[in-house]
Amino acid sequence: MPKTIHSTQPPLKFIPQQFNPLILQIFRWLLPIALRFRTRPWLPAGIVRIEAKNVEVLAELYQQFQAGKIRFLLAFRHPEVEDPLCMQYLLSRIVPEVARQKGIRLQSLVHSYFLYDRGMTVWAGDWLGWLFSRLGGVPVHRGRRLDRQAIQTARELFANAKLPIAVAPEGGTNGHSGIVSPLEPGVAQMGFWCVQDLQKANRTETVIIVPIAIQYGYVEPPWSKLDWLLSKLEADSGLPVKEIDHGDGEEIYYQRLCKLAEYLITEMEEFYRRFYHQDIPKTISTDESASPNQVLIARLHRLLDKALEVTEQYFGVQGQGNFIDRCRRLEEAGWNYIYREDLPDINALSPFKRGLADWIAEEADLRMRHMRIVESFVAVTATYIQEQPTAERFAETALLIFDMLSRIQDTTLPGRPRLGLRQAQITVGEPISVTERSRNCQGDRYAAKQAVSDLTKDLQIALEKMIR
Repeated sequence: MPKTIHSTQPPLKFIPQQFNPLILQIFRWLLPIALRFRTRPWLPAGIVRIEAKNVEVLAELYQQFQAGKIRFLLAFRHPEVEDPLCMQYLLSRIVPEVARQKGIRLQSLVHSYFLYDRGMTVWAGDWLGWLFSRLGGVPVHRGRRLDRQAIQTARELFANAKLPIAVAPEGGTNGHSGIVSPLEPGVAQMGFWCVQDLQKANRTETVIIVPIAIQYGYVEPPWSKLDWLLSKLEADSGLPVKEIDHGDGEEIYYQRLCKLAEYLITEMEEFYRRFYHQDIPKTISTDESASPNQVLIARLHRLLDKALEVTEQYFGVQGQGNFIDRCRRLEEAGWNYIYREDLPDINALSPFKRGLADWIAEEADLRMRHMRIVESFVAVTATYIQEQPTAERFAETALLIFDMLSRIQDTTLPGRPRLGLRQAQITVGEPISVTERSRNCQGDRYAAKQAVSDLTKDLQIALEKMIR
């Protein structure tokens, strides 16, 4: 895919799920390579160790699933692009090993179907759609209010397939191992739909959702590489590069990061003020007791709001909900301008109409860049680093800034630098029974809606507890 879209595109077609056990086996053989080495610019990986807790819970669930007693969905955290690889490692290696150790007999393949964002194949390439289809993936058009074909396929798999299904309830990565983004209600809704589908078929399986947390850390704190990254960001931003005495401790890194952030926010405020005519006062109203950090985050959130307003005004989209909700609606609007479902055959257009369509697609792509920058910072808080001034949290924040600068420099697939070898910690949470919750809301639409909301909140709490 080119860095910038210059022409209109045909509609994105649904990629049917075509699970192939042979392709899965080959992929599992190659998995250690994909985890250890950089196989794609957007996949830094470098993961040399994966550990997991409470895996016997998952092994027992697979045993019950294979015995026809339950249906379950794996609701996993999605902080980084490597999460699907870690989930694959958990299911293909750790679960079978723990099952053998605990004497839990598993009759067949330990795997899962999964949902993935249809947009991944846009920026990564058609090969990814082919691979995901053979591994059991179902593409969902994330920006759409209701992707009926994807939802119906996932619903059918959840209720009737020979494998469970995995979904990331956050809907996308946020770059923070220590922060769970607000969950989308789709996972909870799928759970209640599965209960309904089983009841209609007079089946008695219990429907369960299993929260799974994923966190990353460095094998060795990469302070020297972090110094190099900050120096690069300072140089790319036009700031003087600060020399570090590594005996100064974490405080000097924090000061550099804050100075860099303040400079970039100031520059971006002026950018939107001057060229997009946004009303951004030079000062911001905050509580008198607000710390400099809180003031900086308030300015960041105001800037993100203005960046989204620029795109919303262009597409005629109302700015409702949180930053993530607004980004999703803008993604849908942008795709409707680029991947034209209202033009069945773009090659049949007259040169004049094709030129107009290309013009619209190119401008839509440029407008969506504002939204892409906002996506990178939706989880940034004033206290994330101060609460735990670890190399991991410094690195996460610095890498988000790297992504932003890369996008502004016309790179839609920023090849993140690898700061060091990493390890992943996976925690299997306590299963949540959807069947029990459904008994209190049958036949009551308001109660059913409230049950979905309550389950989403409880799942959020469960994931947050596991990463603390």
